[in-house]
Amino acid sequence: MEYQPTIGLEIHAELATASKMFCACRNNPDEKEPNRNVCPICLAHPGTLPTLNREAIRQVLRVGLAVGGTLADLTEWDRKNYFYPDIPKGYQISQYAHPLVTGGELNGVKLTRLHLEEDTATSKHDRSDEHSLVDFNRAGVPLLELVTEPVIKSAKAAGDFARELQLLLRYLGASGANMEKGELRVEANISIAPAVSSSALGTKVEVKNLNSFRAVERAIEYELARQRALLEKGEAVTQETRGWDEVKQETFSQRQKESSHDYRYFPDPDLPKLRLSQIPEFQNLESSLPELPWQKRERLAKLGFLQKQDIEQLVGDLTLADFFDRAEAELKEPELIKIAANIILNDIAGKRKKEADWLPELNYFVETIRRRLPLPQTRNSILSGAVAAVAAAESLPDLVDEVIAAHPAVVADFRAGKQAALQFLVGQGMKASRGAANPEILQKLLTEKLRSA
Repeated sequence: MEYQPTIGLEIHAELATASKMFCACRNNPDEKEPNRNVCPICLAHPGTLPTLNREAIRQVLRVGLAVGGTLADLTEWDRKNYFYPDIPKGYQISQYAHPLVTGGELNGVKLTRLHLEEDTATSKHDRSDEHSLVDFNRAGVPLLELVTEPVIKSAKAAGDFARELQLLLRYLGASGANMEKGELRVEANISIAPAVSSSALGTKVEVKNLNSFRAVERAIEYELARQRALLEKGEAVTQETRGWDEVKQETFSQRQKESSHDYRYFPDPDLPKLRLSQIPEFQNLESSLPELPWQKRERLAKLGFLQKQDIEQLVGDLTLADFFDRAEAELKEPELIKIAANIILNDIAGKRKKEADWLPELNYFVETIRRRLPLPQTRNSILSGAVAAVAAAESLPDLVDEVIAAHPAVVADFRAGKQAALQFLVGQGMKASRGAANPEILQKLLTEKLRSA
């Protein structure tokens, strides 16, 4: 018998705000020391009261606009009640009846809602000593939850959707969305039903905490095969929550799947309802949106010489794409832009695989291309003759000190009000760095140093 898969995703993304959702504790996903970024609010001490993080709300609204969703006018926060060691209050502050965003579409997948909630603490299990410890650094971090409609039909489509969401969050600056850090976590709701009954849905199984795109695709493929095997044997699929065993490459049963009424949602009495249309900082957010991934694809395709894989390479690497855009703006001529793209996508991208922060200095790169040397010679000149911009930036403070010390008379002229003296010092710094320094950063550092002395 043929079966029709039905897949819906619930994706959680930690937002890149300075502080947590309901308190002033630092939001730092790189913190190594347990329980460092905590306070009485995120530890749920009696008598403490939460306050709203407006930047987290703004970021979710921007994501909603990017996907074409409907922004709420009235929104509120709810208590989602359940007991677990990583939930210190015995409930999680989330949104239920009135989410920030409803509807929208991303990568061809219809969306149900986007809402805000607080993240949980992190449980750490020491199996050898049979101890479990809880780190509350993550407790209370603002968490965007995105829920899709159950319209995805394959594991690949699910993986592609999650990848596009990661790109969007990074373009908006809303989240680093690094899956290896737990900043992006995927849960998949999976069912199958006989294809002849197109309107009927099968029994839904949720697979939680998938922490890589490969795990998303493999877990869905495994679960579809497991459910198909059960149905073909005449057995029923149980509605439950399952985990993914990366070693065994299979799902495993965790617990019965809860329904929304099991959480006993009710509005949080300590947080205000918001009329978003009455809050000035949440208006006209469209103007804050950058070029989005699909817009960048369309623009790059219009150049006419980039292959699909080249476009995806640039869209997927924001640093490389920004370097290409700045080089394109400087070079202007299509012939030279095509040469630049060839070198960026092959030589520079290849070097960045070994040195992730490596980039040539833009002015050096552009001037080398303009010399119209044979392509191999141009490549060699750029890769060997230009110092990495990042490495140069790290040495700039010392370079600034050297330039100031070497030209006391010019320094005196600047302090006397002669602005031309500053450009002379910038020129000396560029000369000393052999063109590797970023002139804008160099000028900024020189100005700050001269005015602070």
